[in-house]
Amino acid sequence: MTDEIRQDGKVVLSSEDGFSIPMFFNNLCGKNFSGEKYRDYIKYVALGEMGFKPGIIEFYRDGVLQRTGEIPKP
Repeated sequence: MTDEIRQDGKVVLSSEDGFSIPMFFNNLCGKNFSGEKYRDYIKYVALGEMGFKPGIIEFYRDGVLQRTGEIPKP
């Protein structure tokens, strides 16, 4: 099983462990934390270190779209 987070049709993160990509996806969409911690995560981690940009992201499992979300502008 391969999980991926894609943005603009390109794979930004992928894994076969079954849990890290869904967790990252939830982090990016603000489901695991909010407020200042979420803003800092987006600004410094998602945009600064992981290579994402503000906009739509997609979570795929074995090539099938599971969910979509959005990374806000910082």
